[in-house]
Parts: sequence; structure tokens; C-alpha cells
Amino acid sequence: MSLSVREAGQGDADALWALLGPVFRAGETYAVPRDIGRVEALGFWCAPGVRVWLAEQGGRALGTAYLKPNQRGGGDHVANAGFVTAPEAAGQGVATALLDRVLAEARAAGFAAMQFNFVVETNARAIALWRRAGFETVGRLPGAFRHPVAGEVDALVMHRRL
Repeated sequence: MSLSVREAGQGDADALWALLGPVFRAGETYAVPRDIGRVEALGFWCAPGVRVWLAEQGGRALGTAYLKPNQRGGGDHVANAGFVTAPEAAGQGVATALLDRVLAEARAAGFAAMQFNFVVETNARAIALWRRAGFETVGRLPGAFRHPVAGEVDALVMHRRL
């Protein structure tokens, strides 16, 4: 069965929360409170002006991504994106499919570049994917993230032109 990526809609809140909740609660990749509730998490992921996608296989949500301007005003030509993949879908191409879609949508929307502001250095799979896609590490924030297992770890700023 093939993987499909579609824009999320109003009826997708349960699927999004099923993906976001465990990742946010694990506290290993996103700088959000580990006890974040459903309403706040969905408000963060699906804020006004943010486009959201779901990757599905056989009707089951396996990943999600968002796309938004990285900054307002003079910085709104650079995109920002976030990605979450279901743990059981790791290594199955879900994040790659979402990244391909988000990069295409960012280009179509007229963004000149994409920047990830806070990539936790222990998130090796994501960093490897971003690097394969042409992202470069342009900054390092020493000890900026309190990982629940590894302690204080660096966060990377990654960027690429579109």
C-alpha cells in the first residue's frame, strides 16, 4: 500500500493528536512542555497561517508536518517547518515524503529558503535527512535543550536555499 500526503483539515484533530501527543510527551525533540495538553498542542501545530499535512497509509496517519514563515515582516521570505513521524513508521520513508511535499509547497509559495531553528542534536535521524536534503548547520546553541535522558544537549540551526 502506498503512502499518501494530503493537507490536513478540520476533521483531523484526533489523528494529529495521536501523532503529536506521544512525541511531545517523550520530550526528546520539541521544546514544548512535556505535559502539554491536546488543545495547546493542536494550537501550536495548527496555528493561524500554518499549513499542515498528514502522511497516511491505508487510512492510518503515520506522520505530519507544518509549514509557515520563519519570521514576520522582513524575515517572511524564509520558511520554517516541523515534522513528526509515528514511532512505528520510523525508517519507512514517511519523513522523506513529508519533507519532499513541504519543500515543494514552500517553493510554490515563493519562499526563498527554509530554516529549522532548533534541531536537537540527539535527533540523528532527522539531522541525517535534513543534510541529505541539502540543509547545512549554520549555528549551534550550546546546551540549549534539556533532553530527558541525555541531559543538556546542543540545538542546531539548519538552513537551505530553495
